[in-house]
Amino acid sequence: MIKINGAHGEGGGQILRSSLTLSALTGMPVHIHHIRANRHQPGLRPQHLAALKAIAKLTSAEVAGAQLNSGEVTLIPGSLRPGRYRFDIPTAGALTLVLQTIFLPFSFAGGTTTITLTGGTHVPWSPIFHYLDVQWLPVMMTLGFRAELSLTQAGFYPRGGGEALVKIFPVKELHPLICMSRGELNQIRGLSGVANLKDEIAKRQKHQALRRLYPLCQDVKINTLQVSSPGKGTFILLQADFADGGCACYTALGAPGKPAEQVADEAVDQLVVFLEKEGCVDPYLADQLLLPLLLVNGQSAFRVHPITPHLLTNAHVIEQFLPGRVSIEEGQDGTGTVVVSGGGVKR
Repeated sequence: MIKINGAHGEGGGQILRSSLTLSALTGMPVHIHHIRANRHQPGLRPQHLAALKAIAKLTSAEVAGAQLNSGEVTLIPGSLRPGRYRFDIPTAGALTLVLQTIFLPFSFAGGTTTITLTGGTHVPWSPIFHYLDVQWLPVMMTLGFRAELSLTQAGFYPRGGGEALVKIFPVKELHPLICMSRGELNQIRGLSGVANLKDEIAKRQKHQALRRLYPLCQDVKINTLQVSSPGKGTFILLQADFADGGCACYTALGAPGKPAEQVADEAVDQLVVFLEKEGCVDPYLADQLLLPLLLVNGQSAFRVHPITPHLLTNAHVIEQFLPGRVSIEEGQDGTGTVVVSGGGVKR
């Protein structure tokens, strides 16, 4: 039984999600205590409970502590099972985080799996659906993972009600990632979206971002779109592509009373900080790369700025299951060099 302190480091839901993923992949039972103990609302929230129940169903696991607000859980996984599944979050809890928790185990389940997920798709403190679709999934497919994502309708805070369809195919051959130098900035692409609001808001977000980005890159294009949703909301996504394979993607969300220009500025500000340093991937993608790279035979390496608490937390959880697989070294400018020694996991 692997025992994990859920209050370690930044002490958020990342510890729970990574522990569940690794337990499903390795077949090792896990007990997680002090779950989100330092948060304003400690214990399992709806999206965490949904992730736990999804992993339990996928692996026919024995589970204890699967209740809202529970501060500890035990999972004893069985065998992985592909098939058709539906996982619902009855709030605006992030379905994107549930998807990332179950993605790797389903990739090794031995067959094609189709999943319907409901909940929040564009909510704070989590990757929005379009980030997964534009940034995360293409990188996963470069490594050799195979999946299809589609958005039926968006779910914004506080109403939720979003729905995404996911098809995950069995892994065939995986490839290491080496990204130590990003090269020159080639282009910036973006999306400015609204739901049940005037197109003018999406255009204001777009034009504010363009005004600030043109001095940095001459090849900038941002598309506007209306997304179907039971609620109202706005978002902007900016993705930078580099000559030697580097990539960075930043997003921002609207809120009542928040000007469209402020939404754009939040995303641009993050991208500008990234461009000033020498990271090769954005910090959000960096912590999402550690677990998949464990499954790739060979050594992967990439540079990231900054080193985030999420990245360090993921590395800590991995050490509890598979010691000696992740190395993170910080340079003088705060840029981190991450080395992952992959080799798959044996159940």
